[in-house]
Amino acid sequence: MNSMTIALLGQPNSGKSTLFNGLTGSRQHVGNWPGKTVEQKEGYFVHNGKRYTVVDLPGTYSLSANSDEEIVTREYIASGKADLVCILADASQLERSLFMLADYTGIRTPVILLLNMMDVAVQQGKDINSASIAKKLGIQVVPITAADRKCYDVFLKALDEAQKTPAVLNEKDLLDLYNKIIGSTYRQVFELLPREGVGSYSSAWLAAKLLERDEPAMDIVKSAVSAEIGSKLTVLIRSVENGSLLTGDCKFKWIETLLKDSVSVSNIAKPKMGRFDRIATNKTWGKPLAIGIIILGLVISMAIAMPLMGLFSSLTNILSPMLSQALTAIGTPAFLISLLCDGVLTAVSFALMMVSFVFGISLIFGFLEEIGYMARISYAFDNTMSKLGLQGKAVMPFLVSFGCNIGGVTGTRVIDSWGQRVTTMALSWVVPCAATWGVVGLMSSVFFGSGAIFVVLSLFAVALLHMVITSKIMGIHLIKETDRSGLIMELPPYHKPKFKNLFRFVFNRMGDVLIRALKVIVLVSVLFWALSYTGDGTVANSVIYKIGTFIEPVTMFFGLRWQTFMAFLASAMGKEAALGVLASLFNTTGESVGVWGAITGHASVNTSALGGALITNISKAEALAFIYAFFFNIPCLMAVASTQQESHSLKWTLRIVGYYIAVALLMSALAYNVGRLIF
Repeated sequence: MNSMTIALLGQPNSGKSTLFNGLTGSRQHVGNWPGKTVEQKEGYFVHNGKRYTVVDLPGTYSLSANSDEEIVTREYIASGKADLVCILADASQLERSLFMLADYTGIRTPVILLLNMMDVAVQQGKDINSASIAKKLGIQVVPITAADRKCYDVFLKALDEAQKTPAVLNEKDLLDLYNKIIGSTYRQVFELLPREGVGSYSSAWLAAKLLERDEPAMDIVKSAVSAEIGSKLTVLIRSVENGSLLTGDCKFKWIETLLKDSVSVSNIAKPKMGRFDRIATNKTWGKPLAIGIIILGLVISMAIAMPLMGLFSSLTNILSPMLSQALTAIGTPAFLISLLCDGVLTAVSFALMMVSFVFGISLIFGFLEEIGYMARISYAFDNTMSKLGLQGKAVMPFLVSFGCNIGGVTGTRVIDSWGQRVTTMALSWVVPCAATWGVVGLMSSVFFGSGAIFVVLSLFAVALLHMVITSKIMGIHLIKETDRSGLIMELPPYHKPKFKNLFRFVFNRMGDVLIRALKVIVLVSVLFWALSYTGDGTVANSVIYKIGTFIEPVTMFFGLRWQTFMAFLASAMGKEAALGVLASLFNTTGESVGVWGAITGHASVNTSALGGALITNISKAEALAFIYAFFFNIPCLMAVASTQQESHSLKWTLRIVGYYIAVALLMSALAYNVGRLIF
C-alpha cells in the first residue's frame, strides 16, 4: 500500500482539529513532540488503497520563532517528513486568516490552500473565486467545510492531484513587495544569501525572517555562509528598526492584492453585532454572562453525566457479588476474590464514572466551542486571567472545578498553548469541588461551631494566595514571557454546530480517556486495596494501620494523628472517602467493612457518632491541621488520571501531584501551629 504524509497547518480556530478528526476518526494518537512540551496529534486514513498519515501541527498565527509551538511547526515542515502541507484559512475572515499563508510563502514544501468554513462565508454573502486565487498562487485552492464530511470528496481529489503534480507557492509577488516597501536593506540582505536558499527555505523567506530578527533563522543562515558574510548580515539587520512591522505590512498588502477581484461581498453580508454579542463582549456584562453560561453548562453536564455514573456504580454493585460467588464456587482464594471484586472491579467502576463525566463536559463545552462562544469567554476574561499568566479561556476550567475537578481538567482542552493548559490544570486543582465541602463542613462545624465561617473564609483567602504562587512557580517552567502578552484576536462568527462531528469527537475522546485512565486508576486502586486489605475486616490487622501507627511521630509534626493522616491519604482516592476512613479508623461505622470499604463508599457514616469520636480523640489545632491538609490535597485519583490524559505528560502530572501533597502538608503544619497558639 502506498503512503503519503500530510501536515495540517493553520491558525487557532481555523478548523484544523475538525478536519483532522473528520479524516482520522478514532485512528489517531496524541502525545508530545520529542523534547518539547507541545502536543503532537497524528492519525491516518485510507483512500483508494493508499494510507495517508495526517499530522495536526500546533495552531499558530505565524511561522515566527516566538514560541515552542511555532518552532515545532516550522522545524517539522522544513524536515521534509511531510509530503504535502495543507494550510487552512477561515473563508469568512480571509484577510486575517491568510497571514499564515503569507508567512509560509518561500518554504518549498508542496502545499495546497483549504478555504474552510465556506458555509459561513456564503451566509455572509461572500463570493470567493478560488480558481482566481489559485492562479495567482500557483497552487491548488480548495473550498471546503471541514465540519461537513460530504465536502471531503473535493479535498481527496486535490490530494490525488497534489501527488501527481506537487506545487510550491509562487513567491514572486511577495518578493516584489519586500523590495518595493523595505527597499535597499532587504535587497542587500537577500543578495548576501545563497541564491538557492538553505534547505527548504528560499532566500526571500530567510531575508524576511532575518529582518524580523528571527534567531533560529539566523542560525540556519550562519551555518550556510562564511563568517565574513555572517558579520555583514548582522550589521545590516541591526540597522533596521521594527523589521517585523515592515515585513508584516508587506504580507498584508500581498493578501490585499491576492484577494482583489477574487472576493466579492453582497450588501446583505455587512456584519452587524447582535444584541447577544454586544453583551458577550461588554466590559461590564460580558463576565457575568460568561459565568452564568459556564455554570449552566456545568449543571447540564452533571445532569447528563450523573445517570451514567449511577448506572456504572450500580452495575458494579450487581456484578461484584455475582463474580464473588462464581469465584468462590471454583475454590478461588479469598484474597484473590477481594482483589478482583473489590480492587480491580472498583477501579474499573471509577474509570467508567470518570468517562461519564468527561462525556457530559466534552459534549456541552464542545458545543460552546463549536458555535464560536468560547472565543467570547476568552475575550471577556483575558485581562483578568493575564494576571496569572493565562489566557481568558482559563476561567472556564476554574468555574467548572467548583462542581468537579475532573471537568475542570478536561475543560482545559480549549486552551491552545500546552504550557498554559498544564498551568491551568495545576491551578484548577486548588478550586474546591462539591465533595470537599461535605468534609470541611462537618469538621469545621463540629470543632468550631459558629466560628466555622471564619475557617471557611481563611481557606478561600489562602486558596487565592495558593493560585497566585502556584501560577508563578509553574509559569516559570511552562509559560514563556512571549505567551503572557494580552490577547489579540478577531472573534470568529457564530455558526451552527455539526452534531455528527461533535459526537464523533466526544466518543473518540471518551475511548482514549478510558484506556489511559484505567492504567492509572487500576494501579493505584490495587495499591490502596493491598494496604487496607484484611481477611476479617479488622482495621488493626491491615498494613495501613501498622504503617500509620509507626509513622505517627512524624505525621504529628504536621498536626496529623495516624488516623487523620490516613484519611488525608485516602482523600486522594476521592474527597468523600475521608469521612468513611475516619469513621472506620475511629470505629464508628457500625459494620466491619475495613478501610477499603470506607474508601469505596461501602461504609455507612454516622456523622453524629463520628463528630463525638473526633472531639474525644483530637484537639481543635489538630482538626484545623486536617482541614487544611484535606482541602489543599490533590482533588482525587480520577482528576490525576484526567491530568495525565490531557497533558500527555506523566512527568508533569507527577510533579503536580508531589507539589500539591507537599503544599498540603506545609499548610497543615502552619495551621497546626497557628491553632495551638489560638486554642
